[in-house]
Amino acid sequence: MQWLERRRRRGEWAARTLFFLCALAAVALLLLIAAYVIFSGLPAIREIGPGNFLLGKTWDSANGENPQFGILPLLLTSVYGAAGAMALGVPLGLLTALFLAKAAPKGVAAAVRYLVRLLAGIPSVVCGLVGMTVFVPFLREKLDLPAGDSLLAAVAVLAVMILPSVVELAEDALAAVPRSYEEASLALGATEAETWFRVDLPAAGSGIAAAAALGVGRAMGETMAILMVAGNVANMPGPLRSVRFLTTGIAMEMGYAAAGSLRQRALFSIALVLFILILLMNILLHLARGRGKEG
Repeated sequence: MQWLERRRRRGEWAARTLFFLCALAAVALLLLIAAYVIFSGLPAIREIGPGNFLLGKTWDSANGENPQFGILPLLLTSVYGAAGAMALGVPLGLLTALFLAKAAPKGVAAAVRYLVRLLAGIPSVVCGLVGMTVFVPFLREKLDLPAGDSLLAAVAVLAVMILPSVVELAEDALAAVPRSYEEASLALGATEAETWFRVDLPAAGSGIAAAAALGVGRAMGETMAILMVAGNVANMPGPLRSVRFLTTGIAMEMGYAAAGSLRQRALFSIALVLFILILLMNILLHLARGRGKEG
């Protein structure tokens, strides 16, 4: 029996060691990526000047005589685009999740879940293609625009793309709310709808915040779809203006930037700003999630 006990302990030690190494590898990869982006992006920011880089309103990196590397239009476009996508996608996804978790018959819920998961599997380039061939011409014709490629088109496409993630995470959070909470609310005379909105949603706030954080990351990091619908002009953002996001700026110009040039290093600086921006947004959502738990 002793040798069986020793064997069991060795197996547990091996499993714990494997899990620790896997976790360590994941953290190490994140730190390596962060370090690479930081050390690649900081030199260009120092050379251009933090003020000129972050607050400059003109991006003209291809001008050989007098290149300008102001990313304010790209930065504001990314922030507005993510905020607009969240404003459209999160309420729609949350209400869909509430319907699936609390109100839908089993057959209908299963069908809707299948369609939502199918939507999650659609490649971003396909979403961009649909936006380019359907939504962009619709905006151009209905609003009498010279071109429908705009921030509004990008926001609509991003809202559709973040929807599956928000629905799945929010539904899981709502399904995990203890049934006793609902029974207590109903016993006090609340209707089912009042219970869903006043009990279930606040109780699932932590999971809903996680869904919002994932949606922010997806919206901020998307490239291919918005490359096809935003117009890719480094204008200050407006709903009906052609714009360029931070991600699309990197994707469009990295292939044309000479190795080691200021232009290439400035693109790495954009990546650094994008990394910090997503990190800050996730920290803010985490703080809001913590306050929601305290409440």
